[in-house]
Amino acid sequence: MNKVLVLGAGLVSGPLVRYLLGVKGFQVTVATRTVEKAEKLVGHAKNGVACAIDVSDESALETLIAQHDLSISLLPYVYHPVVARLCVKHGKNMVTTSYVKDAMRTLDGEARKAGVILLNEMGVDPGIDHMSAMRVIDQIRDEGGTLVSFTSNTGGLPAPEANDNPMGYKFSWAPRGVVLAGKNPARYLKDGVVVDIPGPELFAHHGPCPVVGFGTLEVYPNRDSLPYIESYGIPTVKSMFRGTLRYPGWCDTMKKIVELGLLDETVRPELAGMTFAGLTGKLCGGTCKATRSDLARRLGLPASAKPVSDLEWLGFLSADPLPAGANTYLDVLAQRMLEKMQYAPGERDLLVMQHEFVVDYDDRTEKITSTLVDYGIPNGDTSMSRLVGLPAAIAARMILQGEIDLTGVHVPMVPAVYEPVLKELAALGVQFRETTTVV
Repeated sequence: MNKVLVLGAGLVSGPLVRYLLGVKGFQVTVATRTVEKAEKLVGHAKNGVACAIDVSDESALETLIAQHDLSISLLPYVYHPVVARLCVKHGKNMVTTSYVKDAMRTLDGEARKAGVILLNEMGVDPGIDHMSAMRVIDQIRDEGGTLVSFTSNTGGLPAPEANDNPMGYKFSWAPRGVVLAGKNPARYLKDGVVVDIPGPELFAHHGPCPVVGFGTLEVYPNRDSLPYIESYGIPTVKSMFRGTLRYPGWCDTMKKIVELGLLDETVRPELAGMTFAGLTGKLCGGTCKATRSDLARRLGLPASAKPVSDLEWLGFLSADPLPAGANTYLDVLAQRMLEKMQYAPGERDLLVMQHEFVVDYDDRTEKITSTLVDYGIPNGDTSMSRLVGLPAAIAARMILQGEIDLTGVHVPMVPAVYEPVLKELAALGVQFRETTTVV
C-alpha cells in the first residue's frame, strides 16, 4: 500500500485528491486545519482518510509525514521548506506546485543522501509551462536548430460565454494576489536589449497576443523573464519574454487603478464609515463624494473612457459603504472585485497558454507555436484547479510506482519528468497543439 499525504484542502485540491483515490493500492490522507474540508474531499472513498492538522505544530506534522511514503504540500509556500526538511529526515518523497525558493534549494544534498526527491513547480504556472516548453526546446536542440527567440504567455480567464462584465475577468478565490501582481516590476530581453519596467508602469507595457484557434487577447510582462534563459538552457536567445494574458482592456483599466492609488497597502483607520464615492473623492483630491467628471479629470481621461466606466461599474462612484473590515485601499478594491466579479453557478473558466519559438536552421528560420486552450467543467472542476492539481497528482503516482526515479531537489524541466507527465496529461485531454511556419 502506497500512502500519500495531501497537506491542504484548498480550491485546487479536488482533482488531485480524486485522481489519487482512483489509483489502485493507494491510501490518501487529506490533512487540513478544518477537517470538514478534508472529509468533503475524501467523501466515501474506502482508501481515503481525513484528519485535522495545525501545521504550526511541527511535532504533529512530523508524525503525519513519517507515516506516509510521499507528501504533497498544497500549503502556503512558506511551509514548504518545513515539510521538505521533515520528509528528508524520514526518507520520504515530496511534491509541491510552488516555485522553488532558496530554503528549498539548500536541501538538495541532504535529499540526495536520503534517496528522496523533492519535486517542485508541478502545477500549471509553474509546471505545465516548464514541461511543455522544455519538450519543444529539447526537440529543437536534437534537430540541430538554434533558438533565437522564446515567448511564453499564460492566463486564467472566464470562458467567452462567461465573459459578461466590463473588466473581462472573474475570481474563483480571493483576488488580492491577482491585483497585487500589478505592483511587480518586470524584465525581459528584446532583440538583445534588456527591458526593465518599474512596477507602477507595468500595465503601460501591453500588446495584442493572437492565440491560435481562439482569438486575440492582451498580454503584459510577467515579472523577470531573464532567469529562464539559464533554467531552460537557451543562451542563444536574443529575445526572452514571459507574459500574462487577459481580455483586451484589462491593462488600461488596471493602469488607472494603479495611478489612482488603489493598490496602496497603508492601514487607514479613517476608512471606517466612508462610502465608495467619498473615498474616490479623497483620491481625486477633494473632500466630498466624487462624480464621473472628477474621476475622469483625476485620471486624465475623457469621461467616456473605458477605465472611468469600469471604475463606475465597480461602484467607486456609488454611495455604498466601504466593505466592513477593509482598512487599506487595496482591501477595498479586492473585496469589491470579489463581490462584483465572481463566477455564477454553471459558468466555465478558461486557461490559455501559448509558447512561440523562433528557430534558425542552416537553410531556414521557423516559428513554432504551441498552444493550450483548456476549459473548466460547468458545475464541476475549474480548468485552473485541474491544471494545477493533476500534474502534481500524476507526478506523485509516478514517483511511488517507480516511473520517476530521481533524487534531490527538482523542477520538471528534465525529460525523465516532463515526458511521462505530459503524456498522461494528454490522455486526460490536456494537450498542446503545435503549428510550424517558415519565416
